[in-house]
Amino acid sequence: MTHSTTPTMSQAAAPAPARGSRKIRLGTVVSNRMQKTVVVQVGRQVQHQKYQRVVRRTTNFKVHDEANRAKIGDYVKIMETRPLSKDKRWRLIEVIRSAQQSVEPVQPVEGPAGR
Repeated sequence: MTHSTTPTMSQAAAPAPARGSRKIRLGTVVSNRMQKTVVVQVGRQVQHQKYQRVVRRTTNFKVHDEANRAKIGDYVKIMETRPLSKDKRWRLIEVIRSAQQSVEPVQPVEGPAGR
């Protein structure tokens, strides 16, 4: 009785199982006062149970920002991850839109002469 040394389909190297899908959210940075952490506010719209009106709800997430690149007002993409601390379960993926930092000072308007 001879055995074949070539691997069969069941023995062939199967691709690694894919990770579970991780939640991705878009939001605005509302605080960056901590080291390597930003607070991102994510908004959603839900229908009121009784009145059937669409209501806005917001949730704040503490997000890990390794490079400290997010600034207040930036629009960012975050992804769910393993717990990094007591409150951090999200990490920063990318800054989609930077906040406008340069605001030109308003020049006083000159009134008519002789006042």
